[in-house]
Amino acid sequence: MSELLKRLSLNQITLNKLSLKECVEICVRHNIGWIAPWRNKVAEAGLAESARLIRDAGLKVSGLCRGGYFPAATAKERAERIEDNLRAIDEAATLGADVLVLVCGPAPDRDIDAARGMVADGIAAILNHAHLSGIKLAIEPLHPMFAADRSVICLLDEALQLAQKFPASDVGLALDAFHIWWDPFVYDKLKACSGRILTWHVSDWAVPLPGIFAARSMMGTGVIELRRLRAAVEASGYLGPIEVEIMNEALWNRPADDVVIEMKRTFAEYV
Repeated sequence: MSELLKRLSLNQITLNKLSLKECVEICVRHNIGWIAPWRNKVAEAGLAESARLIRDAGLKVSGLCRGGYFPAATAKERAERIEDNLRAIDEAATLGADVLVLVCGPAPDRDIDAARGMVADGIAAILNHAHLSGIKLAIEPLHPMFAADRSVICLLDEALQLAQKFPASDVGLALDAFHIWWDPFVYDKLKACSGRILTWHVSDWAVPLPGIFAARSMMGTGVIELRRLRAAVEASGYLGPIEVEIMNEALWNRPADDVVIEMKRTFAEYV
């Protein structure tokens, strides 16, 4: 197996119709050493059972999806979201992850500046628990088309500036090719991210997009310069696992083994 393929991690949403147990089995069957579970799938299986499944299969966890969603209309709701993030940190630690991905959440009203402040306050509120639990918090900037419903943190440099409010040992970035490829300054921005990149996700941007949330495509089917981006991410110091995270209804409806075979081939060819 090539050194690159040894870094391949299956982000569970790529096989969204499968249970965690089925995803673990398919990783073993196809010699994939890393997995990135989603919290809803962990909850379905149960936290202890999820940890056992992953451990017994000999898999490593590249990260847990997801925490975040800090902004809310009331103090009570914001406190509830903090509590949920504290639980997510505990789940990540139990699963053997060392990274919790933060999708920061949309504004509850039109005040996007206030919502960004709530994100910073939310991270500050969970920072100590994450530190004591050995979990790093990875802020994920999302493409601007998700600003209204998924995250008010959209620009790579914006996410970096937010991360830099906190120690580099505790808070960094979750970078996804789908979300950052379009930025004309992305390569300069990646240089500035040295020491802050905690996880790297790949997929592709097909034309036309097949949707919004379920918009991603298999590597090599779209317009993203994946290999050039990987080189820039590595030049900034990140040499860890690379997650394939593809939300795509057509892929979800295909036989999972076929999807994984294609995933490995296109990962090796285009990433």
